[in-house]
Amino acid sequence: MANDRLSASAPLALGVLRIMTGLLFLAHGTQKFLSFPGGERAGFGWTFAGPPAYAGIIELVTGVLIALGLFTRPAAFLASGCMAVAYFMAHAPQNFFPVNNGGDAAILYCFVFLYLVFAGPGRLSLDAARRRG
Repeated sequence: MANDRLSASAPLALGVLRIMTGLLFLAHGTQKFLSFPGGERAGFGWTFAGPPAYAGIIELVTGVLIALGLFTRPAAFLASGCMAVAYFMAHAPQNFFPVNNGGDAAILYCFVFLYLVFAGPGRLSLDAARRRG
């Protein structure tokens, strides 16, 4: 019985996962380009000095699209690839273990976004609203 209730809530959980992941990803882009929130990378994107700056553009655009659930599958595919590249270019060369090279977030983003490519946005999304309308 509890399994049935949990299964019935799976579409809602998918929507919450997508929205929160998109917003967290967006925060990386806003830090690089809007200097919010402040921190080590604040404003770095405007330098266009290397791959992290270009990743910031992907974080901004795909973060918004994924959070809204608009063009979710292609946005998630691009974001997943961006995080795979980030991991192998920036983190993996430092140390073999993700917990030691600081790449565990990049790996987690990569696989959550890859899951969204296959699962889709869920019913709490603009993609679903466009299909209904």
